Amino acid sequence: MQTSFIPRALRALVPATLLLAACGKSDTPAPTPAPDQGKIMVVHAAAAANSTPITALANDQQIGQVNYGQNSAYTAVNTGSIVVKANNGTAQLSNKTITLLKDQSYSVFAYSPAATIGSVDLLPVVDDLTAPASGTAKVRIVHLGVGAPTPVRLSIPSPTPTGSPTDLTPDVAFGTASGFVAVNAGPLNLIVTSGTTTRTQLVAVGDGSGAGTGTKTFDAGKIYTVVVRGVSGNGVPAAQQIQGVIITNN
Repeated sequence: MQTSFIPRALRALVPATLLLAACGKSDTPAPTPAPDQGKIMVVHAAAAANSTPITALANDQQIGQVNYGQNSAYTAVNTGSIVVKANNGTAQLSNKTITLLKDQSYSVFAYSPAATIGSVDLLPVVDDLTAPASGTAKVRIVHLGVGAPTPVRLSIPSPTPTGSPTDLTPDVAFGTASGFVAVNAGPLNLIVTSGTTTRTQLVAVGDGSGAGTGTKTFDAGKIYTVVVRGVSGNGVPAAQQIQGVIITNN
């Protein structure tokens, strides 16, 4: 009797064992795919709010804390419709909605649309961070100089005193940015010019620190942004005067 009972019992257990194994497999959740992301960098160029630190948020995710003249690193942000906010503490100064795509990068510039103390707005700009051609760098200009002539261009000075500068970018109105253009790698003292019939120098970029002196070595493969910032007028403190500064994007 025992020899016939044991195989019969084992045969009864097999379906139950298989059922339990199947249930165990179906209960295992599929791994959650990583969300698509882009990147955002924040730049504080709001000269009329130069004493106001800015905390930048993207859909309430903090992406940077910057003082006037500073920029954050690029921060990864999930794609979609993104509300970027510039806060001072809990007080919201400005906000803008952008559509962030997968692997897309943005620079968001906090700037002053007027010389009114505390004036802040946001300028989001798509960053084309594709590598420059061999032996070249890429550079663009963003015009955020309050009360400065508009439009302006980024130019290379003439090698002779009476010559005309060589324009690198088209005209850029206040509150806008040019696209990136190629420059040969090496030391340059770029200038910002304005005017139609006659081009006049607004500021020298120099080494890009805001001093307007020296030269900047534009390294092959690198990407740069020249920001015109500050307030034009008499009695403006040195730190808030119109300057051309350089930000490195990669």
